[in-house]
Amino acid sequence: MTDPFNEGAASRKELIAGDDAEGRIDAWLTAALGKEFSRNRVKALIEQGAVQLNTVLLDSPNRKIKPGDSVVIDLPAPEDPQPKGENIPLEILYEDSDLIVIAKPPGLVVHPGAGNWHGTLVNALIYHCGDSLSGIGGVKRPGIVHRLDKDTSGVMVVAKNDIAHRHLSDQFADHGRTGPLERAYRAVVWGRPRTLAGTIDAALGRSGADRTKRTVKREDTDDAREAITHYTVLERYGEKPDASCLASLVECRLETGRTHQIRVHMAHIGNPLIGDQEYGAAFKTKANLLPEEAKRAVNKFHRQALHAYLLAFEHPTTGKTMRFEAPVPADLQKVIDALKGMEA
Repeated sequence: MTDPFNEGAASRKELIAGDDAEGRIDAWLTAALGKEFSRNRVKALIEQGAVQLNTVLLDSPNRKIKPGDSVVIDLPAPEDPQPKGENIPLEILYEDSDLIVIAKPPGLVVHPGAGNWHGTLVNALIYHCGDSLSGIGGVKRPGIVHRLDKDTSGVMVVAKNDIAHRHLSDQFADHGRTGPLERAYRAVVWGRPRTLAGTIDAALGRSGADRTKRTVKREDTDDAREAITHYTVLERYGEKPDASCLASLVECRLETGRTHQIRVHMAHIGNPLIGDQEYGAAFKTKANLLPEEAKRAVNKFHRQALHAYLLAFEHPTTGKTMRFEAPVPADLQKVIDALKGMEA
């Protein structure tokens, strides 16, 4: 390295790669930062959009570093102390010494973060499980091996020790390609897909400078990530003679697990989720085409109509395939019932 760190600001570090710089940028940064950050932490910062390479936002931890490259890291503000347990009710579907399976309600954030330091699933789990939670996921995400968006309801599994954490994490990373992991969702979408069953194979990446919003990308785009969703239309509401309809109940099964994958994929084929303000806001006025009762139900529904109803996985100790289902929550069921009522 030809230049020491320059503090551009209290939360920024600037580095210049020396003549011997080579290999993946996450590995190089980890070595350059010494004991300050682990490699996993560096990867997380890159994936969160906090690292620039030659003034361009870095989109992948496996990009190569070259001599003379300029790297700027925007460090997050100091975090609150380790999250504390909070007596938040949990709907527990199953629990043993290795794991806990819960039905997450809509509106519950999974782990603490900016603007949500309290009242999260992690706070509830710490209160319920105490010191048994795994720390592999970091102090803010103890035991968490997968997540659901705040406003998505459904089944989640959480590890209670390190062995279970590694085993479950490997299953989710494999996406069920070689094991029993299975994830299925129910979604209520506008209109109906062109075919009643199909596969959406469309890579996803960041949408502009937004760190959380996603969009479909060309596969050769630097930040494109493979994303595959299989869907089946289960019910059609307000069907017309030409086979079009006002809305549909769709089952989605994930072959990959990208941020907002189902929401972006369904919007991509022209059938965004009802209530999705991020990816389906342009369809909000379609509620005016519904009969009055259905219109009221949809307009009162203020989240994406998505529920993770099924989760199956291999138990990390027994090897047994565990399978759990959670019923559609009441708020979403009201929408479905109102749409069904159009046929009466």
